[in-house]
Amino acid sequence: MAVNLTALQVMQDAPVIPVIVLNDVAHAVPMARALVAGGIRMLEVTLRTPQALACMEAIAKEVPGAVVGAGTVRSAADAAAAAKAGAQFAVSPGYTKAVGQACRDNGLSLLPGVATGSEIMMAQEHGYTELKFFPAMQAGGPNMLKAWSGPFFDVKFCPTGGVTQVNALELLALPNVACVGGSWLVPADALAQGDWARIEALAREAAQLPR
Repeated sequence: MAVNLTALQVMQDAPVIPVIVLNDVAHAVPMARALVAGGIRMLEVTLRTPQALACMEAIAKEVPGAVVGAGTVRSAADAAAAAKAGAQFAVSPGYTKAVGQACRDNGLSLLPGVATGSEIMMAQEHGYTELKFFPAMQAGGPNMLKAWSGPFFDVKFCPTGGVTQVNALELLALPNVACVGGSWLVPADALAQGDWARIEALAREAAQLPR
């Protein structure tokens, strides 16, 4: 795939972007292969563990069908480290101008996190119209997205946080939702057990969600 992906291309690739927490580099490649086999290629590996960057690097080098993204990008240093590890896109829990600029400088498309109208306006001022709504269910869920569809008619959202197989359908049905972010595709127990078949099955199910 082209290296210079837009945020919209990342969001439109599949109905779900998996939010992945990896504690063991040995899990990274087989997990990524299982997700890709199930039809999910945009993989958000969160910078929440000491092994995250090494996991990104392994996936970028060894799983040609995968597009690695870095989640929990909170600083310019995070963005630079993620790009060096082979990430092609970044997802942040909030938004600052510095993070936005660092992602641009490092060639990463960014899905900035927003939870209020002011944050949406700030992100839009800096050219971002594809945004992560986080924490989605805790910050108002589908009703908040419906309310935003009027004033922010030109914004597409990826709700993340509290999203499950059950409520994903309601979110994906909204016209301003391009995809959702979910951690259910890579359950901790499936990782621990090396149950790649289960992860592939969850990915296959997620890839077929209507939107």
